[in-house]
Amino acid sequence: MKRALLAITMVGAVLAGVRVLGTERWDDDRRDRDEDRKMPLVIGHRGATGYLPEHTLASYKLAILRGADYIEPDLVSTKDGVLIARHEVNITETTNVAGHPEFASRLTEKTIDGIKERGWFADDFTLAEIKTLRAKQRLAFRPQEFNDFYQVPTFDEVIELAQSWGRYTGRVIGVYPETKHPTYHRGVRLPLEEKLLRSLERHGWGEPGSPVFIQSFEVGNLRRLNRMTRLPLVQLVDANDVRVDGSIDSDGYGPYDFKVSGDPRTYADLVTPAGLAEIATYADGVGPWKRYIVSVAGVDANHDGQADDVNHDGTVDDSDKKVLPPTTLIRDAHRLGLIVHTWTFRNEQRYQGGDYGESPAKEYVQFYCLGIDGLFSDFPDTAVTARTLLQLAPRLCGR
Repeated sequence: MKRALLAITMVGAVLAGVRVLGTERWDDDRRDRDEDRKMPLVIGHRGATGYLPEHTLASYKLAILRGADYIEPDLVSTKDGVLIARHEVNITETTNVAGHPEFASRLTEKTIDGIKERGWFADDFTLAEIKTLRAKQRLAFRPQEFNDFYQVPTFDEVIELAQSWGRYTGRVIGVYPETKHPTYHRGVRLPLEEKLLRSLERHGWGEPGSPVFIQSFEVGNLRRLNRMTRLPLVQLVDANDVRVDGSIDSDGYGPYDFKVSGDPRTYADLVTPAGLAEIATYADGVGPWKRYIVSVAGVDANHDGQADDVNHDGTVDDSDKKVLPPTTLIRDAHRLGLIVHTWTFRNEQRYQGGDYGESPAKEYVQFYCLGIDGLFSDFPDTAVTARTLLQLAPRLCGR
């Protein structure tokens, strides 16, 4: 924990007295309209999850204090139809539910998006019961000191936090909700879309111009939302992994509602020119995994079809791989009028290409210079620091 606090202190010192701008954005192929450009948005991915358990008010608050422009609540439903902030319907890994003997009988198996899971599921609990649980850090290599401290917040509480801290800081702090597993929720008669919009409307954020983006990995519910609201919508794009040569592997993996309807298209099909053109008919932006923009390629010296452990740390991850030249995805999307918000940026070396060394700021600067409109980060302080440095030294982009 001392290392995490030291990191926070150091970043705070760097930012002290520096005005963090959220109203200017770099763009690489529309420089003739620089006066309309804004700096890329920094979105606190589930809050500031590099430091505190994800999807807690404390994590969201820390993200705001570290300069995030938006905070991201993933939304699932309780049994009594209340939207809460959890990354999955299965709450086993992110709460201490397993330590509550009164809920032992609710351990069960469910099929979520075609995958059988065992655990405890939010839609088997009322909000009152959820509030007796406490959040925990999902990743073992991150700080565990704050496990069992924080409640699971409702979406209403997240909006209220953003608004109150926006007033306190004098900045507009937005929310970036994701509808999680919308086909599943609709199948268990707990649809997300209507409740999401009602919450936003209750807090005065239901109209265009409100600091809100709504995102989803499915297509059908975005099309439904497009008929229900004028708030900006973002199509998320995932993949299985990258192959050794750096090409994207999305074989057999597409939006779950495509699978249900028999549509064979994968996520990779959504970021082709034709796929982007279709997205532009129902959404305002695209949210691709960052490897669709800048991928990494491994070394396969023994020709076994798997990337080698180049740095000999006992695991194979992105730090063993070489960063490849960027694709044209940002430019292709911009030409269709789509914004591009990519994910997820993290400080740990395992998530960064080997070319960046031990400097996560290098990765941020590359994406900022490529013209990204926004990005999701587990460490929003690092993202904001890199953005501020780029504003102070735009020649880092070679201009």
